[in-house]
This record gives sequence, C-alpha cells and structure tokens, in this order.
Amino acid sequence: MTPLPLSRAFTLIEPGPVVLVTTHDGTRANIMTITWTMVRGFDASFALTTGPWNHSWNALCEARECVLAIPTADMIDTVVGIGMCSGADTDKFERFDLTPLRAHHVGAPLIGECLANIECRVEEIVERLDLVLLKGVAAHIDPDREDKRLLHAVGDGTFTADGERFDRSEAMRAKLPAGL
Repeated sequence: MTPLPLSRAFTLIEPGPVVLVTTHDGTRANIMTITWTMVRGFDASFALTTGPWNHSWNALCEARECVLAIPTADMIDTVVGIGMCSGADTDKFERFDLTPLRAHHVGAPLIGECLANIECRVEEIVERLDLVLLKGVAAHIDPDREDKRLLHAVGDGTFTADGERFDRSEAMRAKLPAGL
C-alpha cells in the first residue's frame, strides 16, 4: 500500500450515480448536474448535496420539488456541459437539445433523453450540511433506451460507468423488500 492524501479519500467512496436535477421557478425550468446523491431507503427516499452556489437552489427551496433525471454514459458530454454553465444565463434544455416532458406530480420537467426520471418532493433541507432530503412520488423509465450504463463521478474530473451486472438476488432474497 502507498499513502493517499486524505483530501482525495472521497474519490474512493463516490456515492450514487450522476443525476440531472430539474427544477422550475414558476417562470422557467432549469437543470443542474449533481454528482453527490444517495438512496436513503427502499421507500424512494433520496438525498443530494447542493447549496446556494447553484442557480437552481432558490427554485428547489421555494417550489420544494424537483425531478431526478438519470442520464446514461453516452450523455457524458451533456452532463459535464450542464454542470459547467449556469441557468442564470443559459436555457440548458435549448443549449443541450434536451426534451422537457411534463411530469405528473411536480412542476419540474422530466428529461426525455434520460434513462429514467424520478419526480420528488423536498422533505427537508439541512442547510448546515448542504443536504436536501427527497421523497419520490413517481418514477418513469425508458425500457427501450439502448445505453443503460449509469455514470459515476470520481470527483477529480473523471467518471466511471456501470458495466457488467452480477445477479445475486436469490441469495439475498431474505433481505430484499417484497416485490423485487
């Protein structure tokens, strides 16, 4: 083993996949790239890290709803591009040629090009931790989407993508919720 600077330790335990978070401020929709997400439970509870440095923050706090859109590996340049510009001066749907689709339960749009979209309501914002706790209210998936590889940010400007799947669902059946 060789020493690793502690400042890089977080790159070893990256959380969930990269998501595109859509919001709507009552006037227009926006998209932000979020690389720090996590599942909080089997009941569609999620968390993400963000704060006032993101243009979408005010819409997220005021509307208290959003969509977690799940991009795939073939969308990496779009994902990075969205994260590198601000919704304060950019219509990201237009700039990145993305299709906003009407959500069923929230005002923020789904993204048509993504593998999946989860409509969420904000349960709580823990500002001192820059943590937004979300509860999913509806989920949508495109089963015909050819690329299903999810992106994971390492945190140093590099990404990994899911690859081969290993099915151990039968061995874990006793620990899985009913219906999975």
